[in-house]
Amino acid sequence: MMSQNETLRLHAYVEGDVQGVGFRYFVVRSAQDHNLTGWVRNRYDGRVEVVAEGELPDLNRLLDDLRRGPRSSDVTKVDYTFGEAGGDLRRFSVLSTA
Repeated sequence: MMSQNETLRLHAYVEGDVQGVGFRYFVVRSAQDHNLTGWVRNRYDGRVEVVAEGELPDLNRLLDDLRRGPRSSDVTKVDYTFGEAGGDLRRFSVLSTA
């Protein structure tokens, strides 16, 4: 059972029209607003990958934002898992496409 103030890691893949529409920078702003650390990057398969660490309520707010996306995007699916936080992330950044 996850507690509300336990630090967790969210790993998500966002599908749809999510590249070339400012999605990564939308994610950075959302993560910073929710005091999360981690990263976001485009994937060569057209998805956007997100790794974020923080408390469960903040991660759930980020998930809500991922499902909505910026106005210029069209999110069709968000696959995600929660896991144990690594504690190795210091800020939220954009990584190179992988």
